[in-house]
Amino acid sequence: MSKFTIIVCDHIHQSGLDLLEKAADVEVLNLASLPKDELKKELHKADVAITRSSTDVDESFLSMATKLRAVVRAGVGVDNVDIEASSKRGVVVMNVPTANTIAAVELTCAHILSAIRNFPGANAQLKADRVWKREDWYGTELKGKKLGIIGFGNIGSRVGKRMKAFEMEVIAYDPYINPAKATDLGIAYTKDFNEILACDIITIHTPKNKETINIINKEQIAKMKDGVILINCARGGLYNEDALFEALESGKVRWAGIDVFTKEPATSNKLLDLSNIYVTPHIGANTLESQEKIAIEAAEAALESARGSSFPNALNLPIKETELPDFMKAYLELVQKMAFFAIQVNKSEIRSIKLEAQGEISEYLSSLSTFALVGILNATIGDKVNYVNAPYVAKERGVEIALEVKTLQNVYRNQIRLTLLTQEGEFSVSGTVFNENTPKIVEINHFELDIAPRGRMILFRNNDTPGVIGFVGTTLAKYNINIADFRLGRYGKEALAVILVDDEVSNEVIKELSAIEACLSIKYVVL
Repeated sequence: MSKFTIIVCDHIHQSGLDLLEKAADVEVLNLASLPKDELKKELHKADVAITRSSTDVDESFLSMATKLRAVVRAGVGVDNVDIEASSKRGVVVMNVPTANTIAAVELTCAHILSAIRNFPGANAQLKADRVWKREDWYGTELKGKKLGIIGFGNIGSRVGKRMKAFEMEVIAYDPYINPAKATDLGIAYTKDFNEILACDIITIHTPKNKETINIINKEQIAKMKDGVILINCARGGLYNEDALFEALESGKVRWAGIDVFTKEPATSNKLLDLSNIYVTPHIGANTLESQEKIAIEAAEAALESARGSSFPNALNLPIKETELPDFMKAYLELVQKMAFFAIQVNKSEIRSIKLEAQGEISEYLSSLSTFALVGILNATIGDKVNYVNAPYVAKERGVEIALEVKTLQNVYRNQIRLTLLTQEGEFSVSGTVFNENTPKIVEINHFELDIAPRGRMILFRNNDTPGVIGFVGTTLAKYNINIADFRLGRYGKEALAVILVDDEVSNEVIKELSAIEACLSIKYVVL
């Protein structure tokens, strides 16, 4: 019987290695101690590779691993894996997203306790300086304080449960969950981000994506109460580090507990120069228990993928040329962008998703729906959604999926319409592809337009009265925001402008635009 070869590129817990060694149909090469240039010389043997953060799965790696079918990232983050390059080579990329949940939860709690009672400073003064000054270390109590949690998934919800035990008032903000997930735990739920900003302590537990990078910046910090405590054990870059530094230096933020940084290793980060920040070197997953779980789950995924039985937690799936025609690739990209567009416009708990297709592409409606689901769910959940589990994740969350083939009804030979129903209401967006590789959005809620799905866009819906475009242009010019493109659709007595801009749009700008008398609604989308 021929054996599959699994190469272990980085150190994992012995339990995972033991599991691999016991498999009769697998040859295990544990090359974690080899220098990376020597490791690459062995990659041609690998059917599956297990990595951690020390090995970059890039073009160089992939070019040497000529028969590689899958990569297992033993952990959550896949920043060191070139997923696009892997997909092009037909390599499935998997991660282990939940094994370190408890470790991350408990580290967050440790940072909260350290900040509220100044433990690291008191410890250093006594041990390093041999000074006994109790009066220097008056802390405060958690009881009665307000804890704001941004992102109420597996980690955020568990942090909330534990902090409730300290008799804190806990408030959760997550527009993509059913509020009952919080309220059933006795935790308040809010859709108003400003309620979170008014808390005594704020901790963040979101995925890192376009919507969440710098979600806490100078503008948000200015709204916080003086002496607020900020915690981040999730992803580097969720807090704007320049704004955080300034706020810590001024005392606006009393303490910060940070495990993750925008650029790591963070040995030269200026935040380390401040005395009112407690830092750890990205050790959220560093417990013996979580490392064992990660190794076992990574080993199980490697075995299953080597055998071809399944690809657990796959972050991509290779598109087989024999199953999908070339012209479909552009539609798969388009439907994901439409999905991401729709969920930004209609941020709320998802109730149902309907996908309609007409033309040749209707034969591939199932594939299109999977890609649409990934686009929607990745924007709301993050690392855990992939092309394999997206339908199951949607089902678990009670999201209804409807597919419908339409007969040709307009000038477009192929067209997709995505209709998203959330607690906020219904939103639909339609698209097609021109010249085989130019995706366009051609309709938004019955407004006919012609938009390339990329860049920063302001969606401005208004009563169709004279002078509105002038007011919008004047407002944007006031804030030195350049208009790159302006597309206008009309329906009944209303108009919808989609304004592509070159510059970031602040909440202040959105607020001023919404004050224009004719304005009915305004949304800001980044693709």
